[in-house]
Amino acid sequence: MSMISDISNLQILVEILPEKAASLLSVNNLRGDLQVAHKTIVNYLNILENFYYHFRIYPFSQKIIRSLRKTSKIYLWDWSVLKNQGAKFENLVASHFFKLTSYLKNVEGYKIELFYLRDTDGREVDFLVTIDKKPWFAVEVKLNKTKPSKSLLYFGKKLKIPHLYQIVLEKNIDFMEDRVRVISADKFLTGLV
Repeated sequence: MSMISDISNLQILVEILPEKAASLLSVNNLRGDLQVAHKTIVNYLNILENFYYHFRIYPFSQKIIRSLRKTSKIYLWDWSVLKNQGAKFENLVASHFFKLTSYLKNVEGYKIELFYLRDTDGREVDFLVTIDKKPWFAVEVKLNKTKPSKSLLYFGKKLKIPHLYQIVLEKNIDFMEDRVRVISADKFLTGLV
């Protein structure tokens, strides 16, 4: 447990974080919003994460891609508070992947990790799951775009990712195009743990 000297700033942070869900988390921006020290924001974020308010996913970095270093993406465990439909949908999928990787790591003993992909040229893929530090599958989340993402195709080829998926909210979608399986979320997520 930690001492919280200013509970009102923690409350303000809790009100700000839903706007940041499913996007890159800038601690410096939050520090500026709350007018507190960098260390204080980091402490608050760690406290909230320890109490299952949110979780973070970090970028996959490998020499083969010029990836961003440390910048995490933040997701809330209670995604119902999100207003943006796209962020809410991505957050829902993120929580399923977080649970899947936690299960496979803690129960089955796999060396599995969850990342996102983003390079310095701005290409981004929402999720990458690795086993033994090697890409297993990548997923791009879209509300209704069924044309495979160019970034997903780029990273799939660059990192030799065996399985590529684009998950859409729309029902009754399931087809292959350019090595990418475009599939409805309800069908894809029922196959997870």
